[in-house]
Amino acid sequence: MKILVANRGEIALRVLGACRELGMPCVAVYSEADRGAPHARYADESVCIGPASASESYLNIEALLAAARQSGAQAIHPGYGFLSENAAFAHAVEQAGITFIGPGPETLKLTGDKLAARQFARQAGLPVLEGPDIPIDAELSASNLAQQIDFPVLIKAVSGGGGRGIRIAYNRTELESMVTAARQEASAAFGDDQVYLEPLVRQARHIEVQILGDGNGNVLILGERECSIQRRMQKLIEEAPAPGLNTALRQRLYRYALQLGQALNYRSLGTVEFLLDPQGELYFIEINPRIQVEHPVTEMVTGIDLVQAQLRLADGQPLTLRQEQVRQHGAAIEVRVLAEDPQQGFLPATGEITYLNYPLGPGVRIDGAISPGMQVNAEYDSLLVKIIVWGEDRIRALARMRRALDEFQLGGVQTDLDFLKRVVESPRFVAGKIDTTYLDSFQPVLPEAALVLEKNAAVATALLLHHTRSDWHKMIDTQNKTFSAWRSAAWREQMSGY
Repeated sequence: MKILVANRGEIALRVLGACRELGMPCVAVYSEADRGAPHARYADESVCIGPASASESYLNIEALLAAARQSGAQAIHPGYGFLSENAAFAHAVEQAGITFIGPGPETLKLTGDKLAARQFARQAGLPVLEGPDIPIDAELSASNLAQQIDFPVLIKAVSGGGGRGIRIAYNRTELESMVTAARQEASAAFGDDQVYLEPLVRQARHIEVQILGDGNGNVLILGERECSIQRRMQKLIEEAPAPGLNTALRQRLYRYALQLGQALNYRSLGTVEFLLDPQGELYFIEINPRIQVEHPVTEMVTGIDLVQAQLRLADGQPLTLRQEQVRQHGAAIEVRVLAEDPQQGFLPATGEITYLNYPLGPGVRIDGAISPGMQVNAEYDSLLVKIIVWGEDRIRALARMRRALDEFQLGGVQTDLDFLKRVVESPRFVAGKIDTTYLDSFQPVLPEAALVLEKNAAVATALLLHHTRSDWHKMIDTQNKTFSAWRSAAWREQMSGY
């Protein structure tokens, strides 16, 4: 089966690499701004689909279908973002006689409408936050709806994801302006300005469960991820497993995700997202019907190549893996290196990459699509590189991440690298005491606090050195076995600058 990847950057490279391993011919698409980009060079063939503007290229359904016809592609992988959750795109792909690698249009239509998804999840037995399951419109004003909810409230876009189209109103005075701002952002990002209100859960954790289904009633749970470190409602650091969950809570998470997956008769890869409040109550947020940016941490702890699983299912191969065969080992952490300036409210940064050095060594994975001389512009998402590490436990993973962040170097473009270092070294993060509001009050580490950080690092190092030589050999042997399913892919990704 010949695969066209309807995306760019690191996720395009990730999917293309999975195709290569399976012996599947692969096609890249690129805009004029991405001519000569790593993903366009890496594929067996590549097709230009339009100008730099995403609306005229990566969001242009007709251009993508034309590229598929021109290249003879038999299937399209949408990656994440862009058209990955667009039911109209999936329908157009199927109408063209091409396989869409993901859930069908009906599922995408349901999951793409957050209000409809809330109603479906409630019917499937999942706990859902109380609130009106109707969008704000001219007849039902925000003020009228807000009378049913205590402040503060979240204003959320009905369509889309990635933290776009979300605002917080702390009182009635702010409500109208926040609704207007959320509408404008939602319209620009998703072409749909509908928004609705939802109670704001203070100091909640954002935890998601990875599922995989074959559309024949078989749904697997592939573990959970902690995604609470966020800025502007967008994830910045993720890890698997989520720290500090007891067995009963983890089982509840898995049960709810399984109930929803089975109710949907889910096909392909998906993520069921929850809020965990300080009292230990879980609430369904949404289901993302695609590969997630943070999928590598699940791959690191399970040894399962999630993209290859998608490709095999799309190729008509049955889901042969059984739930009891899914094993999680160790801990994995991912940070997103962004072309953004944390000192300026995470405003996007641009420029030419002048220097690049990746960290190396066991348990370190780099997913990226950049190189020296490459121009970073503001046309697309600010994500440059994902640094992912694995360790036998969370202490080791944190030590490895600190080392990887110290070794990573990028010149010519402002990034959030120093900010990430401070977060990873902060006492609350090290202790796993985090929630979605953590970065709201997070302050850069001041010079006088350096001794505290050094002490934390020294404690972690002492814990690591406490293990005997036989412990280390055992860890390395276990790690090699865990990664055997995708070892060659991981090293090729690292060495080729994924």
